[in-house]
Amino acid sequence: MDRRAVHEQWERDRATLHELVAAATAADLRRRSRGTRWTNGQLLFHLVFGYQIVRALLVLIRVFGRLPDPVSRGFAAVLNAATPPFHVINYLGSCGGGLIGPRLAAAWLDRIIASLHRSLDRAGEADLERGMHYPTRWDPFFRPYMTLADVYRYPARHFAFHLEQLTLDE
Repeated sequence: MDRRAVHEQWERDRATLHELVAAATAADLRRRSRGTRWTNGQLLFHLVFGYQIVRALLVLIRVFGRLPDPVSRGFAAVLNAATPPFHVINYLGSCGGGLIGPRLAAAWLDRIIASLHRSLDRAGEADLERGMHYPTRWDPFFRPYMTLADVYRYPARHFAFHLEQLTLDE
């Protein structure tokens, strides 16, 4: 894993979000995004939430990555079975999160990325290779089995995907 490349991508995403927030008008934030039911303001929060969720995923992989393989496989199956309520919570969470405002979301992203930088710097090579099974129905970027290194790369993929759905410049 190229740690430097991951750190740099996180910083590009952080800078991009700050640029978007600085340029967005109130009308831009209320406008519907492309291909989602969220407004641009809600989707900006969802971009940040994609980074936040990694902190929870890091805890899960550190626990389940040490357990026998069938344990994480079963856990992923249970989570896949819970996909419909997850999608409702994911949608409503970003609807509510959009109410905090884009400037607070950008400040939150600063803290999250700083935390992820420290976490990645502390991770040993053996840690980065440890993995677990994931609920592939929850997110298109979740694979059936992901290592810690994969999880560190996840938020930038999520960010890039949803960035294309913003309609701030229209």
